[in-house]
Amino acid sequence: VQLQASGGGLVQPGGSLRLSCAVSVSFFSRKVVGWYRQTPGKQRELIATVAESGMVTWTTSYFESVRGRVTIPRDNANNTVYLQLKSLKPEDTAVYYCNILTFRRGRWEAEIPNYWGQGTLVTVSS
Repeated sequence: VQLQASGGGLVQPGGSLRLSCAVSVSFFSRKVVGWYRQTPGKQRELIATVAESGMVTWTTSYFESVRGRVTIPRDNANNTVYLQLKSLKPEDTAVYYCNILTFRRGRWEAEIPNYWGQGTLVTVSS
């Protein structure tokens, strides 16, 4: 399995970015994919899961902070999931990661324990 998040960068408040998560894995279309974010001094947190169908489930806390500003399209033909951010705010600054997930012990976890690809840094600043 290979995970590659990309598309981050420095953007001014109010700007937009599209992050990509390219996944090299068999049967990608059957996988649940998660987007995570990590801010300085904090643990990586799951922000949303994307089901095989493309249905997105947001974590409650994150959804309230990004309502109307974030979408997560899924392209099974290209083994890619996107995170589209608009009207960016400084508090969106974080390293964003993706992973393929499995539901284990009552919660979503990385399918391969402790395996993470390189994240992509988003910095929102004027």
